[in-house]
Amino acid sequence: MDTFSTKYDYLIVGSGLFGATFAYQAHKAGKRCLVIDKRPHLGGNVYCEEMEGIHVHKYGAHIFHTSNKEVWKFVNSIVEFNRYTNCPVANYQGKLYNLPFNMNTFYQMWGVTTPDAALAKIEEQKAEALNSLHGREPQNLEEQALTLVGKDIYEKLIKGYTEKQWGRSCTELPAFIIRRLPVRLIFDNNYFNDKYQGIPIGGYNKLIEGLLKGVECKTGVDFFHSEFRDWRKYADKLVYTGPIDEFYDYRFGKLDWRTVSFETEVIDTPNYQGNAVVNYTEREIPFTRVIEHKHFEMFGQEVYDCPKTIISKEFSTEYKPGMEPYYPVNDERNNRLAEQYRGLAIQEKDVIFGGRLAEYKYYDMAPVIEQVLAHFNTKI
Repeated sequence: MDTFSTKYDYLIVGSGLFGATFAYQAHKAGKRCLVIDKRPHLGGNVYCEEMEGIHVHKYGAHIFHTSNKEVWKFVNSIVEFNRYTNCPVANYQGKLYNLPFNMNTFYQMWGVTTPDAALAKIEEQKAEALNSLHGREPQNLEEQALTLVGKDIYEKLIKGYTEKQWGRSCTELPAFIIRRLPVRLIFDNNYFNDKYQGIPIGGYNKLIEGLLKGVECKTGVDFFHSEFRDWRKYADKLVYTGPIDEFYDYRFGKLDWRTVSFETEVIDTPNYQGNAVVNYTEREIPFTRVIEHKHFEMFGQEVYDCPKTIISKEFSTEYKPGMEPYYPVNDERNNRLAEQYRGLAIQEKDVIFGGRLAEYKYYDMAPVIEQVLAHFNTKI
């Protein structure tokens, strides 16, 4: 107890982007913070592990992108970001297709060379799908996708990948999961439309270290199985970034999650697949994609100056206790449960819930930071 004789202004549970950014802003405002994290390291899912001189994205590929100039200036004030541009490739039965769907994809798919020819092919296949519905609305993801992009793109680039991600057939998934599928009639492989994107030079640990500089942190501390569970003894306010149902001891039932696992290996070659991300869209191949980590930060000759490479095969699985929760399952049951938990959270006067786990919402990185900056622009 002597260690905590002075109360903190904030006890922050979780050192991912929400927790770390909140701690940075609070510390800058002169508030006293303690950050705890149950993992043995800081940074949550953006944590990188160095192997063979390469920063390995331990919990999956993280690519920072935003059109918010304030957010971009903020992160670059902590650490400079590089010029990485996300241009994933899809592998279907050994053939490669550029993503997102653009003129390169349509040329690879059908041999068309003009936007008019590509659009005509897409419209022809969309019409077939719409006719087969006989005037009714799409009832599942498969029917929805077919009406958006047609049979060829759906069967080769969407169906198997989506079924691996969700662990069920596309005919069993709700139509609203795919409300739209962007189609670009230009030769542009840049996955994002945002003005700014990149990776922190030196890896995401540099960003987290910068955000938490001067802030007291403790790792290997599970909030629910530690003295901090009675947090009011130690802090005036709690910032909670863990699963919202766990905070309320699963009062209404457990929320469902999807999770991912990785098989990471060192390969004795400087360049394994020539791209940071290659999706494997066949249902028969068990992993969803292969990440080659060096391509996030090494370009040109740098790739070959580093003699080895690190790849991670990514597998999507159903969440089970003890695993890390990744993605909310936005079906009717879970959305209803989440709303019940959010209803409790709104009533908490001294608890701030933030991030994808605490809000049961999927967030990219930039909106998480944007949310914290907005909080401190209006109140402290």
